[in-house]
Amino acid sequence: MVLKTIRTVTDRWQHSKGEYGYLFEPYSGDECIALDLETTSLDPQVADILSIGAVKVKGKKVITSDKLDIKLQKPETLTADSIKIHRIRGVDLHGGEALGDALDQLLEFIGNRPIMGYYIDFDIAVLNRHIRPRYGFSLPNKAVELSHVYQQKVQRMNPELQPDLHFEKIAEKLQVPIMGRHTAIGDAVTTALMYVRTMQGNIPV
Repeated sequence: MVLKTIRTVTDRWQHSKGEYGYLFEPYSGDECIALDLETTSLDPQVADILSIGAVKVKGKKVITSDKLDIKLQKPETLTADSIKIHRIRGVDLHGGEALGDALDQLLEFIGNRPIMGYYIDFDIAVLNRHIRPRYGFSLPNKAVELSHVYQQKVQRMNPELQPDLHFEKIAEKLQVPIMGRHTAIGDAVTTALMYVRTMQGNIPV
């Protein structure tokens, strides 16, 4: 955590007046970006990005008309074993975008808003492995983990309860429909809906 803070301060000092300086400005609005990646591996040190899904959450509303849904060009690391993870085949990536173009779009879409997701640290670690060599910085955005928000809300209502934090179980408890599981945009929208539901009054426990 200390190393991350030092790196963010250094990145801000080096880039605050550059092309991406807006990413380092403090955010004070009521929006966040629900984000999900589909990748070739569950190891962030080697995972390549197959698709990116992101949708804007404003207050207690999911703005499904304001979203990012990008498939990337097939990476060399796409294997039969990795297809078992995400069910994305090489043919599904036909016509996909170059990684650099996809990252440009993502940075513009996110801006300096908080990034929210399910196991979001994994997605951010994968992104930073690709972003840092290209841009010279890591994502400075605040990260919000859906499962932590949900767990805290449940335990404020019932301190003795240890909730099931699996993606499908959270959705079931919150009565949120799962939108295209194991697609980046589907998981991003579902995560956004779960987050909004968690933030609205009492939730089922």
